This record gives sequence, structure tokens and C-alpha cells, in this order.
Amino acid sequence: MILPIRAFGDPILRKVGKEIDKDYPQLSELIENMFDTMNGAHGIGLAAPQIGLDIRLFIVDVSPLAEDEDYADIAGELKDFKKVFINAEILEESGQEWKFNEGCLSIPEVREDVKRKETIVIEYYDENFVKHTETFSDIRARVIQHEYDHIEGILFTDHLSPLKKKIVKGKLQKIAKGDVDVNYKMRFPK
Repeated sequence: MILPIRAFGDPILRKVGKEIDKDYPQLSELIENMFDTMNGAHGIGLAAPQIGLDIRLFIVDVSPLAEDEDYADIAGELKDFKKVFINAEILEESGQEWKFNEGCLSIPEVREDVKRKETIVIEYYDENFVKHTETFSDIRARVIQHEYDHIEGILFTDHLSPLKKKIVKGKLQKIAKGDVDVNYKMRFPK
């Protein structure tokens, strides 16, 4: 089932997510709905706060990027990279910071360059509540960092310089009012 995505300005997007356990109600169905919602909006990541839940759960599926010539050198790793992250904690960020033009399903029509470290070590549980500690680099690390920010109550626009924040402020206010054209279900705060 496709769920409405919460828009910029919704207070849930600023909450730090709570940990859940394997007995969280209808977890499998929730994860399936999140993938349906993300795919319906042509996204590559989605966090629970974006669908109105203040829990530490996010999903990523970067397989569409395997077809992108910019990622030809890592297409093999990307084509099957579809993961569920529950109660995730980034343990380490390392390497050079690199800029990448990010967007967000909760902030449609706004894209800006964001600096993030190139490599992360993250501890998380998968959908079967098996614990993992893994290292990710490249675009996979970036997508995970973006979604991880959501469960920490952080949006990609928080990483912008004061000048860039000033430039996008009007667009963000329009989004909060629902004055934006999107081709997926959204819920607006005002």
C-alpha cells in the first residue's frame, strides 16, 4: 500500500526516532508499504518519519542507479543493493568529504549540494532482526547517511550554508503550505 509522504514543515520530520523491537506491530507489512511508497515516488530511500512514524527504521534501494553511466564502475554492487535498517547507529564516518546534489521526497523540487564523508561504519538490524555491522562507501554511504539523518530528525537542508538556506527558504515555505506539484501522495502540515 502506498502511504502519503510527509512534507517539509511536518513536526514528525524533526523527531529523533525511537528504537523498536522484533515485536513491533505489523513490521513486515510496514516495510513492504514503505518499499511500495518509495518506489511509487521513484525514490531510492525512505525513512519512517517520512510516513509519520517516529521510529528508527529506514529503507534503501539503489538498484535503479546501476543503470546510470555515472556508476558503471560499481553497477554490480548497486544492482542488488536493497536493504532495511532498523535501530541503526553510525559508528564512524571517514574519508574525504564530497559534494553531491541531494534531493528528498519530503522536500520536492529542491536539490542542493551537500557535503558528506565518503565512508561509514553502521550497526543495524535487518528486517529479520539479525544484527549487522558493515562498512559502506560511495553512493551507498551517501544514501544511507541521508536516510539516517531522517531518524535523527535532520533534513538535508540542515547541511546547507546560511546563504543557501536563505535562498531555499521561500521554496520550503511553499512546500509546507502544499504549494508544490508532485506526482505521488503527500501530506502537508498547513
